[in-house]
Amino acid sequence: MAENKMLKFVTVGRDMPEKRDAEARRQDFDEIYGEYAAEKAAEQSARCSQCGVPYCQTHCPLHNNIPDWLRMTAEGRLREAYELSQATNTFPEICGRICPQDRLCEGNCVIEQSGHGTVTIGSVEKYITDTAWEQGWVAPIRPAQERKESVGIIGAGPAGLAAADMLRREGVQVTIYDRYDRGGGLLTYGIPGFKLEKDVVMKRMAQLEDGGVTFVMNCNVGEDMSFEEIRSAHDAVLIATGVYKSRDLQAPGVGADGIVRAIDYLTASNRKSFGDDVAEFDSGELNAEGKRVVVIGGGDTAMDCVRTAIRQGAESVKCLYRRDRANMPGSQREVANAEEEGVEFIWLTAPKGFTGEAGSSEGTGPVRGVVVDRMRLGAPDATGRQMPELIEGADYIEEADLVIKALGFEPEDLPALWGVEGLEVTRWGTVKAEFETGRTSLPGVYAAGDIVRGASLVVWAIRDGRDCSAAILEELGQSAAVAAE
Repeated sequence: MAENKMLKFVTVGRDMPEKRDAEARRQDFDEIYGEYAAEKAAEQSARCSQCGVPYCQTHCPLHNNIPDWLRMTAEGRLREAYELSQATNTFPEICGRICPQDRLCEGNCVIEQSGHGTVTIGSVEKYITDTAWEQGWVAPIRPAQERKESVGIIGAGPAGLAAADMLRREGVQVTIYDRYDRGGGLLTYGIPGFKLEKDVVMKRMAQLEDGGVTFVMNCNVGEDMSFEEIRSAHDAVLIATGVYKSRDLQAPGVGADGIVRAIDYLTASNRKSFGDDVAEFDSGELNAEGKRVVVIGGGDTAMDCVRTAIRQGAESVKCLYRRDRANMPGSQREVANAEEEGVEFIWLTAPKGFTGEAGSSEGTGPVRGVVVDRMRLGAPDATGRQMPELIEGADYIEEADLVIKALGFEPEDLPALWGVEGLEVTRWGTVKAEFETGRTSLPGVYAAGDIVRGASLVVWAIRDGRDCSAAILEELGQSAAVAAE
């Protein structure tokens, strides 16, 4: 049955008379796709073995009750499945799309480990949540009782949004301050639309705003408003800024035109998808069309860059990574997707420098190539990963018109940036906070997400935001009890 539906799904546009208008064609497409997706979701969910030790659940940072909502999906009880998934995950439609399931729930599925292929948990999660939105099952935020306490949240990324959702449902007044013009953080501007459609994020933003969350956008803390102003306006403050400082290279020629940061490249692409005017994209500076693109890095951000460049019509896209495939930090599923789309991975290579146009001085003019060192793997480091070692005399030049540095992110120096005394940070620059509560060294100030744990997964940021909101609610309740005495 599913195969027949898929055949109709593939040929729906081809066999329609041309006189059918676009809206009718879209409706037919949606109907056939919906039937096919429903069958596949039920089929995959029925494969769950309901094992005695649900490793999928224990390896999910949110400890989602995956076996039970799979069983409900297999039985056609989609609304119950959605409500169960929503009980532990503030944004299941987002996690279903971008979580690295191959490293978390699906990678620990008992059926996968026995060699029969994993249950496609992420796809089922996406399906039941999309269905919930379509059917109107996603309940608006309507607190049973409003409270006078207020919380200021700095950062509209997944940690801040998850905390805001939980706090508003308890009636707390919430204001979110963010440097960008749209909420969502890296969900909006860092992750490409082919992985996370922007309307999915905007629906959650609209739900929060409709539920009473106040957003103060285009607000750079330390410039437009001081941290102390925010702190004095609220009963508690949550720092959820994420980490946006890009790691950089120190190499000859690194200042040449056409060598750009991954965050700038992805932000320009995402802004363009919103219909914004993006001068750097229109000029070609942050546009890969027709160019030989080299991406440096092996994480998920690098995968986002190479796959975006393919979609922009790059002449060629290559990814340099200093270790081998088995030791790269990014998702193996993402690598496989990129290879299928035409990306070439050059393992055990590292940039040594950059070449420019003939006649231009070092570090000026457009880039024309990457001087590449070949590497080999040596002894393991403290994490157990083998350290790359230079192979002397094996360097060569990889031609390039656009080089994207996807080397990871580090925290900004918040105490200096915001002029805050007493906010303790770790030796890595992340905010020092209690493990479960997120309490910092400043009374009434909490921190959650990447600014605490370093660059990590969206699902961990959601977990941190939910945990912090629980701790904030407890503290606000204690303060209210003291005030009532």
